[in-house]
Amino acid sequence: MTSGSPALIVIDVQKGFGDSAYWGERDNPACETNIELLIERWRARSWPVVFVQHDSANPESPLFPGSEGHELKDIVTDAPDLLVNKSVNSSFYGTPDLHAWLQHRGITQIAICGITTNHCCETTARMAGNLGYDVTFVIDATHTFGRAAPDGTVFTAQQLSAVTAANLHGEFATVQTTAEVLAKTPDSASL
Repeated sequence: MTSGSPALIVIDVQKGFGDSAYWGERDNPACETNIELLIERWRARSWPVVFVQHDSANPESPLFPGSEGHELKDIVTDAPDLLVNKSVNSSFYGTPDLHAWLQHRGITQIAICGITTNHCCETTARMAGNLGYDVTFVIDATHTFGRAAPDGTVFTAQQLSAVTAANLHGEFATVQTTAEVLAKTPDSASL
């Protein structure tokens, strides 16, 4: 791993998110394929890869520790450079301390992918932007689920993903596709 190289933060890619009866309908069926491509590229370049795993405090959640749903999906292979466990939305509030780990290695650029787009991925991107990182949010390497607003209005997963992209781009992160990120990284040391 090269000091200062961009880190890939792979958030909550856990088997429990495959439970459509619990979560509802998702968007972006290509999400896992795109995450796998990003992990492969980072490993080929010997850049740091961080896995984040959500430890739900709710015993009924598919992400509860000890359940099969808590396990990382099969596409998240080999040992990461860092594994962060968290029980809140932001990957910066987990154990071990992600920010300290990145700072110690001189890492200022990060790329974010994972599940879900508008919760843990967006929250992590917002915090990273506020902490001064150069953040690339790989929108098509995330997915989410539809949700109902307090007034009963239902927003589709696609709508929520589009809103996340609008919220983040130019403010907290640069929103790009997997193809755009891969096109920039074959011979360069930065995003």
